[in-house]
Amino acid sequence: MLTIDRATYDRIVAHARRDHPDEACGVVAGPEGSDRPERFIPMLNAARSPTFYEFDSADLLALYKDMDARDEEPVIVYHSHTATEAYPSRTDVSFASEPQAHYVLVSTREDQAGDTEEFRSYRIVDGVITEEPVTVVPFYAPANLDIGAVDT
Repeated sequence: MLTIDRATYDRIVAHARRDHPDEACGVVAGPEGSDRPERFIPMLNAARSPTFYEFDSADLLALYKDMDARDEEPVIVYHSHTATEAYPSRTDVSFASEPQAHYVLVSTREDQAGDTEEFRSYRIVDGVITEEPVTVVPFYAPANLDIGAVDT
């Protein structure tokens, strides 16, 4: 299950809408091993295409160096589909190289009812796609909060 805070959810959707009609893409990093998406990192779609996304290789290298320096990993890898449902394509599956990551897709296609976006999350491991529920929380409690602690 993907648990994501409302602000990050809204930023991913806004990025997808802003880059439409091209696909948007990016990463949400979090502390290694935490499964907690905390740092929103919108990326440039180097392909600048409505049907395909590609991270710029230099930008991606810089991102991984930065995450390594911060003891982070990609918790979410996201992109949008501009004309189809939010479901991984064969190309998306072939590029999925982070087995611990949540692969989020947002559809910005125009035939959707009202302003409701389609926001779905998947695990993609060894070519197998598994959809997972998404829980949106208002905010995260501090990671180091010890509820049983009392200040004296």
